[in-house]
Amino acid sequence: MSLVARDAQVIWHPYTQMKNPLPHIPIVRGEGVYLFDETGKKYIDAVSSWWVNIHGHAHPYIAAKVAEQLNTLEHVIFAGFTHEPAVQLAERLLPLLPGKQSKVFYSDNGSTAVEVALKMCLQYWVNTGKQVRKKIIAFKEAYHGDTFGAMSVSGRSIFTDPFNQLLFDVEFIELPNAQNIEQLKSRINYLSNEVACFIFEPMVLGASGMLMYEAQYLDELLESCQKHGILTIADEVMTGFGRTGKYFSCEALTNKPDIFCLSKGLTGGTMPMGVTTCNHKIFDAFLSDDKLKTLYHGHSFTANPVACAASLASLDILLNPETLLNIQRVEAQHSGFAESIKGHPKLKDIRQAGTILAMEWETGNDTSYLSGLRDKLYLYFLERGIVLRPLGNVLYILPPYVISNEDLAYIYQTISQALKDI
Repeated sequence: MSLVARDAQVIWHPYTQMKNPLPHIPIVRGEGVYLFDETGKKYIDAVSSWWVNIHGHAHPYIAAKVAEQLNTLEHVIFAGFTHEPAVQLAERLLPLLPGKQSKVFYSDNGSTAVEVALKMCLQYWVNTGKQVRKKIIAFKEAYHGDTFGAMSVSGRSIFTDPFNQLLFDVEFIELPNAQNIEQLKSRINYLSNEVACFIFEPMVLGASGMLMYEAQYLDELLESCQKHGILTIADEVMTGFGRTGKYFSCEALTNKPDIFCLSKGLTGGTMPMGVTTCNHKIFDAFLSDDKLKTLYHGHSFTANPVACAASLASLDILLNPETLLNIQRVEAQHSGFAESIKGHPKLKDIRQAGTILAMEWETGNDTSYLSGLRDKLYLYFLERGIVLRPLGNVLYILPPYVISNEDLAYIYQTISQALKDI
């Protein structure tokens, strides 16, 4: 029995209607930007396997560090114990983050990193006893994860529809721009005594279709929040570790958030891990002789030493000057291609942030995750050896930084042909 047939008998895949799904491709090996199926066909992983694989598959340096750690310490409970990889990762990560981040809380993935951040903020107001603040502000188009707290602060959509009655209320606002910024600041001012925190994806909203907005208007929102003591959470799960051309998107901001949520590229795509960092203001609110002011949150695999080792290796590669040059090279290649197809009648919009290039196809209808164009595009590129996973009618490229100009040119050529064929 083939791997695909065996899979169909026992596996439930994510984000997939399992009645008559598109074929699941059996991947047996990865190398650099390439994935190889059981027939030997090669695919360019142009979406970094759900945005996690920033340095390429089966990176030998990361693999060696992981193997070394596996032969030293594979795991230890992190309540009451510690270990070198966790401490070293926190020591190296905190100085890289914009603002004055002081503590790291480890978890398992992006959703859990968000859950931890929300709990930190809500309990902050309980612990300090200053005011009763329970309201959270988020963007209408936001996506922060699939656990219940993360769903609650995500825009209401097909992802949340079955659960909407169970999600807590959130004050949703539009993405800021020149036309609405004063109105948004007025709204924050009006709600200020009720709002515990504001959570945002800085400058790029990933799952919502790679929506992009300007840093200057986010800065103004953060300034308003800080003026009223509203805590701020930067969800850099997707944008972190170089995706937007800087190590972290919030480097473009004057006003820095109180909390960061990180995952995806953290381990170089090697294994799951989440991080929530905070400044002293947050952390100090939990320091008390009163045990009820403890942050009662944890995961079985909190600060897993192997995941920490992979993250340290990924940081080594990220901070190598060659990686920054690659990021800038990919950004420049994207920019050149975007200019070449600008104004194409089949494209409603083209937008770019660093190594992220998004093309919104014109369908005659509103942008939709359920657009029938999605499967046509997906299969078109798969047949030509490229993994591009459109968000409805939004096609995007988000490749590992090591992708060659030749592979990028092939992707661009194939997109140009698709604009003629589809």
